[in-house]
Amino acid sequence: MKLYDTPLAPNPRRVRWFMAEKGIEDIEIVRVNIMEGDHKTPDFLKRFGLANLPALELDDGTCLTESLAICRYLESRYPQGNLFGATPEETALIEMWTRRGELLVAWPLMLAVRHTHPALARLETQDPAVAEANRAAGLRGLKVLDRQLQDHEWLAGDRLTIADIVAFIGIDFTRMIKLEIPEELSGVTRWMAAMRARPAATVAV
Repeated sequence: MKLYDTPLAPNPRRVRWFMAEKGIEDIEIVRVNIMEGDHKTPDFLKRFGLANLPALELDDGTCLTESLAICRYLESRYPQGNLFGATPEETALIEMWTRRGELLVAWPLMLAVRHTHPALARLETQDPAVAEANRAAGLRGLKVLDRQLQDHEWLAGDRLTIADIVAFIGIDFTRMIKLEIPEELSGVTRWMAAMRARPAATVAV
């Protein structure tokens, strides 16, 4: 298998973090320079259908994009160290918090970065109004996460799951625009420190 990857971008980082947590080391990594448009070449588009990263090319030639789809596939191939749920109840809770983390927090905050950081103007037609609206939405979403993290060590229960990876990486992406987590969100602050202390953080930078 080959994983087409790029540094800094949050969605590819999700997969790298997921692989690090599970100890997956036997997949070839192919670096793609998105600033130079390497993901928009005719060959890339023919294989993957969209100019999206990450992308996973399987041994039989099947090609996958979408970070969560790739992680789900890898979970089935490498089941040790389950991150998507071991029971129907746990699986549903993890799915719920993954969706909340992505839709309420990660996605709006990533859009805020993409519409703010000067270097990303090469990839995005930036709009300050879009940046501000999404920044505000992401900060509202953080309050939802904080309520959960006041009483739980991790978002979906008593262990790290894909929900934590998705939410954390979306939030951590805002370091590019130096967004500060409000002091009153002590649950989020404690959880962010715990995520940064994990060995995967040094691998999936």
